[in-house]
Amino acid sequence: MTTTPATPCPCGSGHPLPACCGRFHTDGAHAGQAPTAEALMRSRYSAFVLDRLDYLLATWHPSTRPVALEPNEAGLRWLGLTVRHHKALDADRAEVSFVARSKLGGRAHRLEEVSRFVREDGRWFYVDGAIGRGVSGRP
Repeated sequence: MTTTPATPCPCGSGHPLPACCGRFHTDGAHAGQAPTAEALMRSRYSAFVLDRLDYLLATWHPSTRPVALEPNEAGLRWLGLTVRHHKALDADRAEVSFVARSKLGGRAHRLEEVSRFVREDGRWFYVDGAIGRGVSGRP
């Protein structure tokens, strides 16, 4: 996906990518520094859309992080993200429930997940998620 300063953020916020999730994807001052678990989840969804595998691995907690990730399959189109709820369990643990929609080979897919996040040294990390009804996937 080619992006410009006006490219809408894939997370669905309505803001331009550089002012939204893109600022967390860069190597600048905000890199990997999403202020909440929900912001991290949205930025990870955007990273899946953009195939930013480096960012996905960097924001995955070391205790559950895979060694590598595969890029999106050719022809995969991400259609949108709906965040159902963000729940702080305490100051350093949170859950985010979401639905991510995609299309591949003419078939629509829907991923429902409740993701778990932890904050360590001021940084949020994705730990794991419980996949609900629908087709499984990675965000």
